[in-house]
Amino acid sequence: MKSISAKYALRSLLRHPRRSILSIVGVGVGCAIGIFASSWIGGSAEMQVRAASESGAGHLRVVPSEWPKTRENILRLGQWEQALAKVRALPGIKTTAVRARVNGLLAFGNRTAGAEVVGVDPAVEPEANRIVGKGRLQGRYLQSGDSNKVVIGKTLADRLDVELDDDLYVTLAGRDEISSAMLTIVGIIDTGSGDLDASICQVTLEDIERITGYQGPGEISILLNDYRLIASMQKKLTEALAGSNAVITWKQVNPGLAGNVEGDKVFTKVLIAIIVVVVSLGIASAQLTAVLERRHEFAILSALGMKGRHVVGLVVLEALLVGVAGAAVALLLGGSAAYYLATKGVNLATMMGEELSFENVLLDPYVYGDFGIWLIWYALAVSVIATVGASIYPAWLATKVEPADALRVI
Repeated sequence: MKSISAKYALRSLLRHPRRSILSIVGVGVGCAIGIFASSWIGGSAEMQVRAASESGAGHLRVVPSEWPKTRENILRLGQWEQALAKVRALPGIKTTAVRARVNGLLAFGNRTAGAEVVGVDPAVEPEANRIVGKGRLQGRYLQSGDSNKVVIGKTLADRLDVELDDDLYVTLAGRDEISSAMLTIVGIIDTGSGDLDASICQVTLEDIERITGYQGPGEISILLNDYRLIASMQKKLTEALAGSNAVITWKQVNPGLAGNVEGDKVFTKVLIAIIVVVVSLGIASAQLTAVLERRHEFAILSALGMKGRHVVGLVVLEALLVGVAGAAVALLLGGSAAYYLATKGVNLATMMGEELSFENVLLDPYVYGDFGIWLIWYALAVSVIATVGASIYPAWLATKVEPADALRVI
């Protein structure tokens, strides 16, 4: 019976080839748009997560337990050396970097500029922070053992009208009182983003401790080998570091960018829903027209003993064939576009200029789409759900055909 139904459904579709082809192409084009959008959003989300984590936030960050609520720079980690050792002992860790932050005021002559002064470990910071590693550097970066040296962003240098080897007078909020020091500029970083360059002011961690009196780092930034393991690694680290420290994700460090990523995901879901509805309406219209045209045919089948469920199955099977064919068209069109996006990418610099930063995050100039086996399941799921769902009402209507009425000659 199934083989007979399949042959009959195929013959019915071939009976009106132009209508069937238009239905298949309509399903394929709609699904292809969804594939391309999902590829773009998936690639964009991965790029933003990578950019945020590699711009200093880390995929995960160990902070004092009070920091998520207060976000105060004066807070310091408890037993940070033991915590760092436990972090580095876990598998899946790519890089770790310790930092300490203090709010300060930079001065040169009669010019001043506020800045967040960050104490870093020069040996690992360029690897953990793309702002340092990928920015154009005039002079040199900090080195282990440096004392009273500072690296600043180009915007800060322009505001203060300073250059290499100039001495900055730096005032910081110390543990007991306001502290100050003279720091020599050894490097000026130009990321291409004026806002981002205005936030760069780095010294060694030892200088921060010596000048302010606050001992130890205030954070351990962690980069993972696979960003998709963020949730599971956060759980493992929380269990390993139970105590006065907390483990947070890049989303808590940079909520603005996290909101942007989540918004893109919501947009993708809404787009998919719109595509399914539009495709379903088109298929429903075509199926309804076909059912009305075949009233006599269904009447004869009913008179010959075909049950209502078999009639429904026949109409749904026709829609299923359209859906599968539409999925093939979607993979041909949308898959090709997604492959191009994944291999060639899109240069954001042509749309955004040189200001490739957002929320103190240095973005990549290229966005590469997401591409993989998921395209096949996506195309099949969207096209089949749309076409089969759209066939339910026409199939139900076909079972309501009365043989005597349909065969009556007027």
